[in-house]
Amino acid sequence: MRFFDRTKEIAALQEIKAMSEHSAQFTVVTGRRRIGKTSLIWKAYENETFLYFFVARKAEAELCESYQLEIEQKLGIQTLGRVDSFAQLFEFILKLSVERPVTLFIDEFQEFFRVNKSIYSDMQRIWDMHQNTAHVNLIVCGSIYSMMTKIFKDKKEPLYNRQTRFMNIRAFAPSVLKEILAEYNPRYTAEDLLALYSFTGGVAKYVQLLIDAGATTKELMLHQIVKADSVFLTEGKAILIEEFGKDYGIYFSILSAIARGKTSRSEIENNIGKEIGGYLTKLEADYEIITKKQPLFAKSSTKNVRYSISDNFFTFWFRFIYKYNYILEIEGYDKVIKIIERDYETYTGLMLERYFKQVLIAEQEYTRIGGWWDRKGENEIDMIAENELDNKAVFFEVKRKAENIDLDVLKAKAQAFLKSTGEFKEYDIAYKGLSMADM
Repeated sequence: MRFFDRTKEIAALQEIKAMSEHSAQFTVVTGRRRIGKTSLIWKAYENETFLYFFVARKAEAELCESYQLEIEQKLGIQTLGRVDSFAQLFEFILKLSVERPVTLFIDEFQEFFRVNKSIYSDMQRIWDMHQNTAHVNLIVCGSIYSMMTKIFKDKKEPLYNRQTRFMNIRAFAPSVLKEILAEYNPRYTAEDLLALYSFTGGVAKYVQLLIDAGATTKELMLHQIVKADSVFLTEGKAILIEEFGKDYGIYFSILSAIARGKTSRSEIENNIGKEIGGYLTKLEADYEIITKKQPLFAKSSTKNVRYSISDNFFTFWFRFIYKYNYILEIEGYDKVIKIIERDYETYTGLMLERYFKQVLIAEQEYTRIGGWWDRKGENEIDMIAENELDNKAVFFEVKRKAENIDLDVLKAKAQAFLKSTGEFKEYDIAYKGLSMADM
């Protein structure tokens, strides 16, 4: 699959490169694994000479040897003889950049913690000493989101707030998924588009794996994901165990419960038999894997709360792969596919709401977008979009099939919302149904 999108991010990275020729720049690039951080930076600087340091889990001296070779080959200069300390190399580069602007890209930056965690303190000292004279474009990238956030946003860490830019790379938007499918399967259907969105969430690597395998229809995608030796089957564990560490078991139980529809704290606790307040806070604030949702205009920040897994792929993985791993262990791939097909419409109905919310966000026509439900569970509105500048609001009902949309029912629910919240007085109010036909 060719490179798609990222025009804004590439423009930002090129702007940063230009700024670095006058003043030192320190950019942190984060985002969940497989989102395409490394390929983005390579694409942005494909016509530039830059140093690429990959932080493998090796001895510091061994890393320095490979970094010296990179400097000598890319810049055509001799370094310092044998170097065992990254601090020496980093200071050499900053001093060099005073006379010769340098772009340095350090990938898997969080791995320095395993190599020698004092490297971060050394970098702070050297950066503070030379940043006013250096012309360096320093970019660091990491795939363990929680560690990267801690390194730069924890006041106790030496590199706290040293960055000049913090870029969080997001998944492909629905419009990009449409562009990709149009190129590789011009006859794609709305079902194919919804499947690609529901399975991958727009995560670049997952999209690429499916496209490169020619899996551009719902059926082909499903059989590519659920088969012997599929990388998708082990992906959840591969990513999240490293994020969560030794507590991964309880986190997995919580995420599995949410993926199965246990969305309130009490439902989750009843399901796993454990008090989980602190774990929910970490999943939301530290790992950014779950989202806490409340009805639009809710008065209390603690009541009527629902939790959802933010990432579509993890939602799919916990609902179908992790839950039915015992079937996969005995190679029952076809049986798991049948289970997914059985529950597919329910699962993708929820994904369709997410899809249209992202579409509305991209349109930039509203100042607030959310859902609403009452405490009794009698009334629920899929989406409400407000434009407080124009005093307009739209109530949306989302269904897979257009014939299942009933605007009279939506209007009755909207009346319950208006009575309960007292909002949107003197607003122009509209009611709209959205289905797969609108994708």
